[in-house]
Amino acid sequence: MVHSHGPFAWGKNAADAVHNAVVLEECAYMGLFSRQLAPQLPDMQPELLDKHYLRKHGANAYYGQ
Repeated sequence: MVHSHGPFAWGKNAADAVHNAVVLEECAYMGLFSRQLAPQLPDMQPELLDKHYLRKHGANAYYGQ
């Protein structure tokens, strides 16, 4: 994040970048509303975050083009 700036979104073209920005915004809304509805919810486990990140970006990636 950049101070006093919104998130950056990019894609293979302008339409793809806008799509990615909209998806990011929806994810942020879901996170915000989840915390408001159930503030006692625990954070996602680091192992689960790593699994989903590394399956696309890790050395042995198996998801994505």
